[in-house]
Amino acid sequence: MRAALARRNAAEAVDELLSLDERRRELLPELEGLRAQRNEASDAIGQAKRSGEEAGDAIAQMREVGSQIKALETELGEVEAAIDTKTASLPNLPDPTASDEDEVVKEWGKPREGGRDHVDLLGGRLDMEAGARVSGSRFVYMKGDLVFLEFALVRWALELLSGKGFTPVVPPVLVREEALYGTGFLPDTEQQIYSVPEDGLYLAGTSEVPLSYLHAGQILDEQQLPLRYAGFSTCFRREAGAAGKDTRGMFRVHQFDKVEMFTFVHPSESQAEHERLLAIEEEIFQTLEVPYRVVNIGVAELGNSAAKKYDVEAWLPGDAGGRYREVTSCSNTTDYQARRLDARYRPADGKGTEHVHTLNGTAIAVGRTIIAIVETHQQDDGSVAIPKVLHRYGAPPLIDATV
Repeated sequence: MRAALARRNAAEAVDELLSLDERRRELLPELEGLRAQRNEASDAIGQAKRSGEEAGDAIAQMREVGSQIKALETELGEVEAAIDTKTASLPNLPDPTASDEDEVVKEWGKPREGGRDHVDLLGGRLDMEAGARVSGSRFVYMKGDLVFLEFALVRWALELLSGKGFTPVVPPVLVREEALYGTGFLPDTEQQIYSVPEDGLYLAGTSEVPLSYLHAGQILDEQQLPLRYAGFSTCFRREAGAAGKDTRGMFRVHQFDKVEMFTFVHPSESQAEHERLLAIEEEIFQTLEVPYRVVNIGVAELGNSAAKKYDVEAWLPGDAGGRYREVTSCSNTTDYQARRLDARYRPADGKGTEHVHTLNGTAIAVGRTIIAIVETHQQDDGSVAIPKVLHRYGAPPLIDATV
């Protein structure tokens, strides 16, 4: 474990935990011994009183022992709290095939050279000014053809995933703290999460959170696995630390819609499932005819829960003259989330229980996918040709050029 966590610059946490555990194991027998002395002193006091003898020495002894017990119980509580805090903050062990640094493992399509960005192309259909008036910066009104494009993307993605064995879900977007803890977002990304303290709830930044809780505290039968879900939800992120970054347009906003894949699988199948989720993400962008590359994310950039993560980065020709930007990601979190959520399965032989493995992946992050479509399929006159696959779901074949 120390060697694995060293790849994530967290090896010292193992030694800290071992030291805390050693102190805990020292305190427990001390406390047991003192409690035994206290019981003996109590018996002696009772015997003395029944015999009419003086019990002052026994009472003094019990008070002294009681004071020592109180001090050790306080220290034990502090040590156990420190163990809980340290354990909760530990990241997952990285997969051996997770890259040490970001590594491009695949490229698809021919990037377009030059072009206008999505703000220019969409014009009044993307109203950032009104969004700022009603909610502040990084909020947007989407209007007209853009709305039909969004729902065409969502419906197409849900039908595609349904055909691959995913159950469509519209989950709650307000979640309790234990759901964020279970998925590893707490403690880790507090600065990114909107909270509703009066109700003890949080606005989820991804439907991964409520989808993961579908089987929290449950024991599934092995034959039920894999369980695959496709969640559509609005997502909320504070984007703390992003001041001055991606302020133009809707690439980095506080509120966006997303179709998320989440799966519960047998541990032996999680690596293959990870590649399966990536293949679905690639299929989506190939069908939309958007050039992209796949990046094996370096371990230093993994969130706490991920053992390995792939990003799909689309080529955005209107972004700073053209560059690859993240549009989806998919992560194998192995049993990290399942242990925190206590999501288990019973093997076919009926002997005991084991934790499942969980994985997540973005099918469609609506805003960023629209950006990729619009900038990739812009025409010389400023109009945008929408991919044919979306037409029968209500998307306009062409978005007219803006003035």
